[in-house]
Amino acid sequence: MYEAYWELTEPPFDNSPNPKFLYLSPEHEEALVRMVYAVKHRKGAAMLTGEYGCGKTTLSRALLQRLEADRYEVGLLTNPCWSAIDFLRELLYQMGVDAKEQSKVELLHMLNDVFYKNFNAGRDNVIIVDEAQLIEDEGIFEEIRLLLNFQLDDRFLVTLLLIGSPELRDKIHRMRSLDQRITIRYHLNTLDSQHTANYIAHRLKMAGQSRRIFTDDAVKLIFDFTHGTPREINNLCDISLLIGYSKRVREIDEKIVAEVIKDTVGAV
Repeated sequence: MYEAYWELTEPPFDNSPNPKFLYLSPEHEEALVRMVYAVKHRKGAAMLTGEYGCGKTTLSRALLQRLEADRYEVGLLTNPCWSAIDFLRELLYQMGVDAKEQSKVELLHMLNDVFYKNFNAGRDNVIIVDEAQLIEDEGIFEEIRLLLNFQLDDRFLVTLLLIGSPELRDKIHRMRSLDQRITIRYHLNTLDSQHTANYIAHRLKMAGQSRRIFTDDAVKLIFDFTHGTPREINNLCDISLLIGYSKRVREIDEKIVAEVIKDTVGAV
């Protein structure tokens, strides 16, 4: 409702994982480079971890944009709270196969057929498991490990990308047989103060506004409160723009940000 007032073409601080708004800090760029490398060089398994709200899911969507649709068959799993057999069924569904009633052995045979069919058609198989820290059934991690057994003499038939919060590292570390097979890993941290400022300016620019809206003091307060966590920056900036619109101001200063913070803390 404030877009026209601030001369924006769309909301700049929405928390949906829209790769258009991805800000490539040096860490985000490094993470993306490693994930693209893992897929394009068929490295078997890779893991991206990061603090909550740091942009891991948005990075995964940016990765998908960089994969040619006619070259890669991608299965994206975003809610991994299943049993092991339901995991296999969901994986097949995401790869375009309905397999509701089959047994585990039949499901594995079907996966084998899918992987080989794509290979023979010149397409690489990629499986992305987002929010992988939510996996509670260790049997699922075992199935993930076994998927890496689908391979030829000189290459894997599938590339696995596990994405999650720091707890994922601990879970994987306890499963040495899987931990040893993850060849590429990266951990994403929060933004520092300068990149927080750059992040805010970048998202405003992507939404059509190059003019500076947030004052330096406002940005400093945003960083101090959010500790550079992109999701929290988005929340704080979004409401600040709304309050600024209601007050008909021309810029967002630290007083408006402080008002939003006060309301946020009071609501907790």
